[in-house]
Amino acid sequence: MNEFVEYLHELLHDFGPIQAKKMFGGYGIYHQGLMFGLVADDTLYLKSDDESRPQFEAMQLPAFRYQRQGKEITMSFHQAPADMLEQADEATHWARLAYAAALRSKQRK
Repeated sequence: MNEFVEYLHELLHDFGPIQAKKMFGGYGIYHQGLMFGLVADDTLYLKSDDESRPQFEAMQLPAFRYQRQGKEITMSFHQAPADMLEQADEATHWARLAYAAALRSKQRK
């Protein structure tokens, strides 16, 4: 596991236990079996949905995008705010927001 992902374990201690699973050159970040974050190139992206997306957009935080077969794919994950990575209380707030979006997504399926 890389240092950034190990740091997330410490930072999100108050949120609760997380698991990091390798995927596509990055990591999926899970809590209670649900993926609520992903790490790509040492950047944390958090699950978003119609309810939470405006908070990310208000801070001009970009969505996670990647190329597949010449097309750009946009996922429902947005870059985490910089403050989140420096303050445990902010980290807990944003992790809860992302986890709630993951729960809503699961309920819709």
